[in-house]
Amino acid sequence: MLVLAGIVVLHITTIILLLVATIDNAWWITKTVSTELWGTWELKSSDWHYFSLRGYPEGSTQEEFLQTVQATSVLACIFTILALFVFVAQLFTLPKCQRFTLTGIFQLIGCLCIMIAASIYTAELHTDDVSGGYGHCYVLAWVSFVLSFILAITYLILKKTNE
Repeated sequence: MLVLAGIVVLHITTIILLLVATIDNAWWITKTVSTELWGTWELKSSDWHYFSLRGYPEGSTQEEFLQTVQATSVLACIFTILALFVFVAQLFTLPKCQRFTLTGIFQLIGCLCIMIAASIYTAELHTDDVSGGYGHCYVLAWVSFVLSFILAITYLILKKTNE
C-alpha cells in the first residue's frame, strides 16, 4: 500500500512539473527577455511587458518547430493526467494480472511527448542566439521526462509482479 501511495505522489509531482514547464515563462532567458512557449516577456523601463512570440516569420520552419513543441507539451500534460486517472480506475476495477498495462502505455506516451518537445526546442530554437540560456521551465521539462519514464517503467514492472 505504501508503494502505491509513493507512486501516486510521484505521479502528481510529475504532473505539476509538466504543467509548470508548459505554462511558466522561462524556457529561454536573457537579462531583458524571458521566452515561454506562448509568448515573450521583455523588460522595458523597469516593467515587464508581454508580447506574442515574434521573430519567427509566418510559415517559417522556426514557427512550425515552436508549434510542434507547444502541441507535444500539451499532449504530454494530457497523457500524464489521463494516466493518473486510469491508474486509479484500474486499481479498483481490474483483476491483478491486467491492472497497470494501460496506465504504463499512457505514461510512456506522455514521456515521449515531453522528450520530443524538449528535444526539438534544444535542436531547433535559439540555436543562433549568442546571449542567454535555458531557463527553469526547460530544466523542469527534462526532469519531468525522467520522472515520467521512471513511472512508465514502474507501471510496467508492477504489471509483471501482479501476474
